[in-house]
Amino acid sequence: MRGYRLVVAAGLVLATMAACGGAPPIPTLTVAGVERRQPAADAPVGDVARALTTLGYRLETTAFPSGGNSVMSPLSIGYAFAMTRAGAGGETAAQLDRVLGFPSTGLHDAFNAITRKLVTADAPPAKPDKPHEGAPRPSVVCVGEALFPQQGLAVGDQFLRTLAAQYGVGVHPVDFGSGKASDVIDEWVRQQTAGRVRKLFDSLSPDTKLVLANTVYLRADWARQLFAENPVTPLPFTRAGGDTVSVPMMHAQDDLRYAADAGWQAVEVPFADGKLAMRILLPARDQSPASLLAPQTMAAVSAALRPEPVDLTLPRWDFASDLDLVPALAKLGLALPFTAGADFSGISPGLHIGQAVHRANITVDEWGTEAAAVTGLSFPTAGRVPAKNRMTVDRPFAFAVLDTATGVPLFLGQVADPSAR
Repeated sequence: MRGYRLVVAAGLVLATMAACGGAPPIPTLTVAGVERRQPAADAPVGDVARALTTLGYRLETTAFPSGGNSVMSPLSIGYAFAMTRAGAGGETAAQLDRVLGFPSTGLHDAFNAITRKLVTADAPPAKPDKPHEGAPRPSVVCVGEALFPQQGLAVGDQFLRTLAAQYGVGVHPVDFGSGKASDVIDEWVRQQTAGRVRKLFDSLSPDTKLVLANTVYLRADWARQLFAENPVTPLPFTRAGGDTVSVPMMHAQDDLRYAADAGWQAVEVPFADGKLAMRILLPARDQSPASLLAPQTMAAVSAALRPEPVDLTLPRWDFASDLDLVPALAKLGLALPFTAGADFSGISPGLHIGQAVHRANITVDEWGTEAAAVTGLSFPTAGRVPAKNRMTVDRPFAFAVLDTATGVPLFLGQVADPSAR
């Protein structure tokens, strides 16, 4: 196998990190002769969007407590495992495709196309400007990918070329035996998430040979500042256990895409750029919020949404979730990549995934939404018309932030108690 030392021949390049507020640069190696390429015109973006929606629903209903708050980024998890798939072989590759629903061809072209469609900036602002009265700010969507190999590790030629050409991955050699590798990785994570995520792994073994990481960052103001026009008032919210708590509630009357069925109400609240939106999915009182994230229900909601005058009452929320993906994905049937029998020979011989960590957080208020997520894999050896529709979100509900054209879910989750942090 031609290795990392042969492929990365362009020398050491210091990343400027100017967009990240002058943080100390992280040493980056570039892959010689490889430039980010245009994705294929027939990239299966729709297939990947459906796979991510299904993955998000399966994790939401198996990995999180049914009565608690949760947030995750199926997109971030998908990026991390798609990059890993580029170095997988044999039954390991087959299991990744089967459990995660990856298309048989065009996987990397699809993620390349998603990146080009969604991303608005290389990195979030170091000090995000505060929301203000007046025109909503342009949305910011950032996707970051990085590879942190042990210094001197031979990494497969084709694996590196795929990651460079399709994902624009930066390669940051570290020494896992020095005890400082986590500092380098965590600094990169903080820069890529505007400080919303402070660390990736709780600890890293000195035997670690490689870490692969992805981040997704979103800052999006509501269109027309529809909530900011009205005062936020404390109102009761019925929690999953049946008791009530007083929480700050936002209010808006606007023409919004709305739908209702016997078991749910749904409204789509657009962000300022018109491309992204948040869908609020309110179940009937005897239904689970997470059940509304099922792919067939999401598709039914998409088909049913129509512009309607809506009187919407919605709580603020601000919380984070951490998810150990190893047991979570093992429940779904993805086990081989986490064992010594894994085949990641396209990356480097003898590797398997030792840790798979996902961290996400979200803040929703009258100005808009800010959210961030990181997924890390470590590889050791071994004046309006009166609204005719009313939607008062005063009990547990589900949410999804998605690209309205493709259905790609950037973030999803459920709110059981908006007063909890």
